[in-house]
This record gives sequence, C-alpha cells and structure tokens, in this order.
Amino acid sequence: MASRTPVTVASAGMAAPPVALTRRARAINRALAEVYPDAHCELDYRSPFELLVATVLSAQCTDVRVNQVTPALFARYGDPAALASADRTELEALIRPTGFYRAKAESLLGLSRDIVERYDGEVPGRLKDLTTLRGVGRKTANVVLGNAFGVPGITVDTHMGRLARRLGLTVNEDPVAVERDLMTLLERSEWTLWSHRVIFHGRRRCKARKPECGACEIAALCPTAPGTPVRHAVPTD
Repeated sequence: MASRTPVTVASAGMAAPPVALTRRARAINRALAEVYPDAHCELDYRSPFELLVATVLSAQCTDVRVNQVTPALFARYGDPAALASADRTELEALIRPTGFYRAKAESLLGLSRDIVERYDGEVPGRLKDLTTLRGVGRKTANVVLGNAFGVPGITVDTHMGRLARRLGLTVNEDPVAVERDLMTLLERSEWTLWSHRVIFHGRRRCKARKPECGACEIAALCPTAPGTPVRHAVPTD
C-alpha cells in the first residue's frame, strides 16, 4: 500500500476556486450514493430517546457493540424518567461493555434529568436545545436530528473528519470547523445522507491505518489517492 501524503492546503486542493471545490464535493456525494445506496444509521433505535442514548454510548465504541448492549438497557430504562432515576451502579454494569462506562453513565443520567426537568420528558428536536443537554455535543445532536427528526445535519465523527481532510474538502481538525466547511459545499437536503455515506466509506474502504486506495470507488476524486491528478478532474456540473 502506498503511503499517503499528509493533507495540506496545496495537496488537498483547498486553493481551488470555491465553485470547483463545491462541484467536486457534490460529485463525491453522488458517487458515494451509487456505492452505498442503502447507507443508514447503524445504531438500533425505536425513538429519539433511544437514538440519543445509543449515540452517547457509541463514543469510542463500535455500533455493533452498542447494539448488543442497548436491548437490555432499554428494557430496564425505557424512557428519560426511568433513566434519570437509575441506580448508577446498575447502569454502569449494563453499559460497561461500551467502554468509558463511568463517564457515559454520568452523561446518560445528566441528559435524562435535563430532558425530564426542562423538556417535559421529551427529547427536543432543535440543535440549540439538544446541545444544552449534559453530555450532548453537536455530533450527537446532529445524529439525533437527522435520523429521528428528519432535520438535516452533518455528523463529524472520526471517520468524517479523516475523510473530509483526505478528500481535500477541509484542512481543519476541529469538528465544528469541519462541519461548517462541509455545510458550505453540500446541499442541505443531502447533509444526513452524506454523513451516512462517508461513514460507511470510512468503515469499509478508507480506513484510518490502511486505506484501500487501489480499490476505492472515488479515488479519481481524491487528492490524496496515489497518482490521481484530482485538481484536473473536477466535473462541470
């Protein structure tokens, strides 16, 4: 596997005119839509509350492992009121397989109490409200909004950040800055599906340590793919 060149402003093509960069971002999105027509949230949930809890648990943990833990968790604590009054020791035992279980238990107890006390037991459907909940940042809020409420949002997890930089769509490391860069490039209606497609690609092809550049379906649009003159391969529409 050829080594990757570190993404810089020049190597990533970020010096390209904004219109050209927008066209390439949208071409990448269309290509990923063909590769992953069934891209979706891989966390199992039945309600906004369950998705919120599952997303908090997914930090530094695989979705597969979270999906193994949440059935028993939701059977025991099925709504914010129940979780808000949970016994911490019991809660920690239930979520321990997801890692960082003490911090996650603190977040789950806090956000559940916030929902009960400030939102009448219902998960709020606005970004500015969700991010006031203890333990809930923009990434988690955008997951919930996009998948449980149908409100478009870009989820910047480790996969999104890595691929956005490799694809030359941002040079930023800060997740909020990455999110804002991508928001300027992609149609708002595509933000949630774009997130699923990029995360699918990051998990299946453009992996952190061994990206499969030789088999990558969007290599022609990637400035860090070996031997690809991407700055001369910008589509016209």
